[in-house]
Amino acid sequence: MGLLKVIEWTESDSDTIVYKVDMDGNSINRGSMLTVRESQVAIFCDKGRMADVFLPGQYKLDTDSIPIITKLLSWKYGFEKPFKSDVYFVNTRQFTNQKWGTSSPIMIRDKDYGAVRVRGFGTYAFRVQDAFVFMKELSGTHSSFSTREITDYIRSMLVMGISDAIGESGVPVLDMAANLMELSEAVRKSLSARFAGMGLELSGFNFESFSLPPELEKALDESTRLGMMRKNIDVYTQLAQADALKEAAKNPGAAGGTMGAGIGMGMGMGMGQMFANMSRSMQQPQAAAQDAAAKHCIHCGAALSARAKFCPECGKPAASENVCPDCGASLPANGKFCPECGKKIR
Repeated sequence: MGLLKVIEWTESDSDTIVYKVDMDGNSINRGSMLTVRESQVAIFCDKGRMADVFLPGQYKLDTDSIPIITKLLSWKYGFEKPFKSDVYFVNTRQFTNQKWGTSSPIMIRDKDYGAVRVRGFGTYAFRVQDAFVFMKELSGTHSSFSTREITDYIRSMLVMGISDAIGESGVPVLDMAANLMELSEAVRKSLSARFAGMGLELSGFNFESFSLPPELEKALDESTRLGMMRKNIDVYTQLAQADALKEAAKNPGAAGGTMGAGIGMGMGMGMGQMFANMSRSMQQPQAAAQDAAAKHCIHCGAALSARAKFCPECGKPAASENVCPDCGASLPANGKFCPECGKKIR
């Protein structure tokens, strides 16, 4: 039986979480050296029972450095003889870029669209936080343990956490794309206790995409298109008329002639309406000018038309307001008496 002088693990597989040292018939004796590198933890097991845990550093093994095994083997005065022990190294670095996705849609209740099925995809990262708990709960005494043996279980927990976080957030499905960071943090916090119970830590969680059912996406696109058309209905109508004119010009036959006649009638009616509006707009100033030219009787003050020769109220001649009714002399604009006969005018 040989003596194992140096105990260490140089990682060769980036996905390995737990590695068991191959003793190959060797045993451990006083003075054996244990090297634990950064992002590693070493655990000694005696007959299947986990005992001493070593954090990163270099250790000379004796009764002081392995107190639990010393007690289990009843060493009172140090190593009585070389002993065998299972030695496990646990990788404590972060395992990043782990993929997750919803294998089946998640059903959520949305206040706008009711029950909606959604899918999500992304990445997450985890690491071993408590090697002793991890070995006890998951790895056990396996000679090796890799990420492939735990990722399926982690993904199932993530989907559960996502459903819970989305349901509690109350964020509408149309606004979820703008709240992915908040949802990611909510998922990470909601699962932290369950991961800690396995000696793990969910160190990162990210949404890469969030999708709705194809039929709902199609309906939303159609609703957006109709909304844009409603805002620009006049422009679309004019474009449609222009397209119809082009097609009528390309088809001079009966169908094209009929279409052209219909369009022509429509355009004729439109032009007739335009000219009618122009005529009314021209007549209105003329009528206003005629009303402005109307005069009043200088005898009784009744309103007279511009061409009236006699007053319809008193029957007297409708002489101009600027002429004296007695002598016919011209009157000044602001005068109160006739400058010829002296008759009072105003």
